[in-house]
Parts: sequence; C-alpha cells; structure tokens
Amino acid sequence: MPEIDILSFGETMAMFVAEQPGDLARVEHFEKRIAGADSNVAIGLSRLGFKVSWLSRVGADSLGRFVVDSLQREGVDCRHVSVDAEHPTGFQLKSRELTGNDPKVEYFRRGSAASRLSVADVSADLLNARHLHATGIPAALSASARELSGYLMSTMHDAGRSVSFDPNLRPALWSSQAQMITEVNRLAVLAHWVMPGLAEGALLTGHEDPDDIAGFYLDRGVEAVVIKLGAKGAYFRTHQDQGFIAGVPVAKVIDTVGAGDGFAVGVISALLENQGFPAAVARGNWIGSRAVQSRGDMEGLPLRTELQV
Repeated sequence: MPEIDILSFGETMAMFVAEQPGDLARVEHFEKRIAGADSNVAIGLSRLGFKVSWLSRVGADSLGRFVVDSLQREGVDCRHVSVDAEHPTGFQLKSRELTGNDPKVEYFRRGSAASRLSVADVSADLLNARHLHATGIPAALSASARELSGYLMSTMHDAGRSVSFDPNLRPALWSSQAQMITEVNRLAVLAHWVMPGLAEGALLTGHEDPDDIAGFYLDRGVEAVVIKLGAKGAYFRTHQDQGFIAGVPVAKVIDTVGAGDGFAVGVISALLENQGFPAAVARGNWIGSRAVQSRGDMEGLPLRTELQV
C-alpha cells in the first residue's frame, strides 16, 4: 500500500440539491451530489496531489455506492470504507438560495451506517498516515464514533503525526449544549492545529476575543489555533507568533456551505508543505473564497495547477 499522506474519517451523505429556489416542499427537481465536511477536506487535499484515505461506513444501497464512487473519482482511497447491510446511507435535502444566504438543509441521517463507526473499523496501516484531519461531527453521531474520534486523535498524536481539528459544531446531533462543549473540547486538545469559526470558538471557550479563544487552547497544549472570521479573513496564534490575515474579496457569494472546509484544505496543505502560518492562512482564505463562489459543497475546491497562493 502506498504511503498515506492524510487520513480523514466521518460521515458522507448523499445530497439532493434543489434546482429551483423556494420552499423545499414545493421543489420538484433536485441534483444528486455528496455532502460531508470530512470528505470535502479529503477531496480538496486529493485535488492538490496528496494521497488521502477516507475511513467510513455506508449502507448496502445505491446511495452508499454513489458516495463511494464519487470519492473514488476524486482520487480518494476508499478501501477502508465498510458496507453495512443493516443500516442505510444518510442523505440530506438542500435548498437553492439566490441571495447568498445560507441554504436550508434537512438531514435524514439518524441510525445511518456511519453512526456505527467504531474503533473496530481501524486497520493498522491507516495509523501510518502522515497527518490526521478530524472534525467534531463523528463524535456527535454516536458513542462508538465518539470513541473512534478520541482513539484516532490520541494515537496519531502520540505517534508523532500531525493532527488538525475543525469543531464543525452540529448542536442538533448532541443531547445537550453542555455535552457538546465538553466532548468537542476534549477532542480539540488532542490536536496540534485547532480551527474553529469565531462563533464556535466563543461558544466552546466562553471568550469573545480571538486572542482569548486561541489562548484557551494554547494553554491546554495545542500548538496553534486558527480562527475563521468569515469575509474578514482569519486570525492565527501559536506560542511564538500571531497575526491577522485579511480575507479575499468576493464579488458575489453563491453558496456558503463548504467554505470552512475549503479553508481547512488551504491551511493543512500549506503546513504539510512546511509553509508558515501566515502563508497557510492566506491559502485557506483564498480557497475559502473560491468555495463560496461555487454552487455545491466542494465544487469550488481547486486543482494544484489552479493554486494562486
């Protein structure tokens, strides 16, 4: 098996995107795509030439085959995706917005195959990856997926691999806000690089200022924190440096979903290329700006030949 650059894991769903704007109840035509924060990052890094493996579970159904086929077409290694004969592949409906507002999304994922992810799904060769990217979403799916998240992050961290973490908060999937904050922070401190949005960071730490949010995690052993500030750009802080990197102007926002995943692709790829945080955050801002100008969660993610930063 060739060396794995990046391991990503989580749930990817089939996504039915409305062809017309308006109430989803009245939409008659949808386009079928895939959706998943973890796989968006996997696809983005694969497009930049990294060898990416994806760990997940899908149902023994047509939507599961569609998810795996879509990722394989993007060059993502799906040999560690299990097919679950008893639980279905999750899916979602997504509205079309013409004004740049966040689309409305309805999820159908309860009891999905991916919610059955567990430590038993991990094979030893996956732990040889150079880097692990994790989000807070698998931990919200089930107790077994939460255990998997902690196992992968702690094992990779202790083995000297780099670990990135995007909280990607999904309050509706948790039994309470208190549980979400506790569990997501427990995972965050297992990472080297933590990348929350400003509102996420404020909720998780109780601090409003980006510097204080970053300090919360740095004091708990994290090496660097990058805080997404939307159109304004992003703020980063390490134990040695800090700074603000302005956002990239966008003439028209088409779809905001996936912008944070694009940002993560930029930061992770640049850091794995041994670039510093200012350059990494600048690349993250640029890829995030492309993402919001494209319809779909990952359609705007660039190829290596298209990189401008």
